[in-house]
Parts: sequence; C-alpha cells; structure tokens
Amino acid sequence: MTLFSDELPIIFSIVFLLAFIFPIFMFARLAQKGGVENGIIKVASFYIVYLIGVSIASFNGVFDAIWLPPKIIVLTMIPLVIFLTGVIFYMKFCKEANKQLKLDDLVKIHIFRLIGSFFLIFLFYELIPKPLGLIAGIGDLITAISSIFVAKSIRNKKSYARKLTLTWNTFGLVDIIATSASAIILTKISIDTGSQGVEFLAQFPFCFIPAFAPATIIFLHLLTYRKILVKKYH
Repeated sequence: MTLFSDELPIIFSIVFLLAFIFPIFMFARLAQKGGVENGIIKVASFYIVYLIGVSIASFNGVFDAIWLPPKIIVLTMIPLVIFLTGVIFYMKFCKEANKQLKLDDLVKIHIFRLIGSFFLIFLFYELIPKPLGLIAGIGDLITAISSIFVAKSIRNKKSYARKLTLTWNTFGLVDIIATSASAIILTKISIDTGSQGVEFLAQFPFCFIPAFAPATIIFLHLLTYRKILVKKYH
C-alpha cells in the first residue's frame, strides 16, 4: 500500500496536503476572532483528530465499497453536517461568536475554496466525471475569487454591499450543494451503466475534500445568512 495515489503525479498530493493546512487554520482563527475561548486550539484539534480518523479509514479501505450515496459521504460528510448545522450552529457560544464577527470576516474566509481548483486537475487527468469537475472546480473558484470583492464592498460600506453579499452567499451555498448532489447522481449513473464514478475522492489525501469541505462550507454560509439578516452587521 502506497501513501499517495499513483493515478496522479505525487507532487499534487503533497501540495494538496500542505495546502489543506490553511482552511483548518483559517476556520480555527475565525472561531478565535469570534471570541470562542481557546478557539484556535479547540477547532484545529477537532479537525486534526477528525481528519486523522478519515485518513485511517481511507487507508483501510472503509470508503472503497460502492454505495449510494457514496460511502465517504454517508460516513463523514453527513455526520459532520448534522454536527455543525444541527448542534454547533444553535449553541450559545456559536451565536455569540456570530454576533462578534464582522460580516466581511465570514465572507473573505472563503478564499480557501481556491483549493477547489484541484477538481480541474482531477478532470485534466480524467480521474473524476466531467460534470463534477466543472461544477465543483469552476464554482469554487468563482466563489473564492469573488469573495475578495464582496468583502471589500462590505468594508467600504457600499450601498449595494448587503444585497451583493446575499447573492454571493446564495451562489456559494447552491454551488456546494450542487457539487454534493452531482457526486450522488454520478454514483447512481456509475452503478447503473458502469461509467466513471467518484471513487477517486475516497483516496488519501483527497478524501479530505468530501469529508471536510461540504459540511464546513455549508456551516459558514449559514453563519453568513444569520449575520446578514441582522440590520446592522458591522
């Protein structure tokens, strides 16, 4: 058993693994800025332990069996979505942190979605179905790059900032939901026709994408909705 997939040049696996440090740190730092006690340590520790568990499962072939929905979604993404949006989102410390954070803090963190460019690399090497590569890769890049301009409009208190942020936030949320839905749909098609599925995303370290990104991104978008619906968001 090799550490990295031999379907992709090893440099991409190494760069991806190193790059993944940044979204974890950014999310942990956001908690700290929101006034969560020892936010960086708590959030970073949670995700590190969680992703170590995901890695062990990947190495042991836990996600290899073809399920509908994909096994990695059932065992990682869905539980994390429930935990973040069904538990953490409604806890008092989260609500207080949401109040303390500035709206542009919640927007500019999405720059980490530049990592979504890896979907286009996967597509180039024909490792995932074309629809998934285009939806996920282009959607993430648009959301990440546009977050810079949306955050700037908020800081500059532009008259259109609130509506722009709402539009941007909705686009980003729809994109991540569409990405997850397309993975399930393409798995169904793969089972029925024998065409290419999303099995590559169960391999280390790229299993981190479905295990971490959808749930965390959905959570961040919900925090932004809660913030933006408050009349005064600075």
